[in-house]
Amino acid sequence: MADAPTPPTADFLDQNEIDKLLAQTVESSGPKQQLIRADGVRGAASSLKVEPYDFRNPAFLSETELRRLRLLHEDFIRYLSARVSLYMRMEFGLKMSKLTTVTYSKFTESLPNPTHLTMFKVEPLVGVGILDLNPRLALTIADRLLGGRGHSVKAERYLTEIEVALIEDVILILLEEWCSQWKIEQELRPVIIGHENNGRFLQTSPKDAIVLALSLEASFGDCSEQIQIGMPYYTIEPVVKKMHARRQKDTEVSQTVRRATWQGAYDRISVPVRAEWQTLELSLREVASLRPGDVIEMPPTIFSETRVLLNNTPKFIGTVGLDTDHVAVQLTRKLPADGPNLVKQDGRKIT
Repeated sequence: MADAPTPPTADFLDQNEIDKLLAQTVESSGPKQQLIRADGVRGAASSLKVEPYDFRNPAFLSETELRRLRLLHEDFIRYLSARVSLYMRMEFGLKMSKLTTVTYSKFTESLPNPTHLTMFKVEPLVGVGILDLNPRLALTIADRLLGGRGHSVKAERYLTEIEVALIEDVILILLEEWCSQWKIEQELRPVIIGHENNGRFLQTSPKDAIVLALSLEASFGDCSEQIQIGMPYYTIEPVVKKMHARRQKDTEVSQTVRRATWQGAYDRISVPVRAEWQTLELSLREVASLRPGDVIEMPPTIFSETRVLLNNTPKFIGTVGLDTDHVAVQLTRKLPADGPNLVKQDGRKIT
């Protein structure tokens, strides 16, 4: 009987060999993400933060700009709520639900059906804006304008021409308040140019145009519905740029130094001026023993170290001399604001 073949001895890899094989695999595969810069240089994108960008829905406004517009529209909502409440003689509550940028096609697709749409222009800007008012809310407002109590109307239908004419005054108030929020940058005037009841038939802007969409939650009596305002970005872009430029100018810190100017009231003010020397110190016994004819030795540089005091405050250092028959001091330098910094002959500072 033949012997069975001996099975080959299995080779086992330790952990160090496994790590080497993995490192060689990673090196051979190369970087997973390649970065091509604007100048054509290629490199790895590991050191940079790459974020996805949706070209079909671009965001022209940064988060900071949207936050500023949100604050601006919150003031608009507060003023509008108060003004409509006074006009209707009934509480008209408003609350912002969304402020974002979308394409014109997406904005029109999101409009409900049936609805009441108002097209308007903002003079002198170009472009047409859209105001979407829910029919239930519009009918409730019309009922209040006709003397009703403002109860919610349950009917889901299009507005008649009479109802459209009734609520047009309220719509004009809303548009005037929206325009007044930009009055610091530019005076704007709204003009209503038409009405529509279906967003599919609107062609007021290109499909890929960016629209600033504002959604409001309106509560009027027992009716709670939505109001939407869509304004093409190219319409408000000039005003937004003016707003950002003004904000940036207001936040910049002025680096100009204000120089002191002479006032006419200073002409008659008298200031005592005194010149003095800082010499040596003598004891009281030495001073008491002084007699006429004694000589006190002075340092040779004392004439060029004459202190000039204005109202008993040291301000200048000068050189003393004679001008005809008068003693004069020529100013050579100004002392620092914190006081003189003179040194005596023994090395001590003069206070």
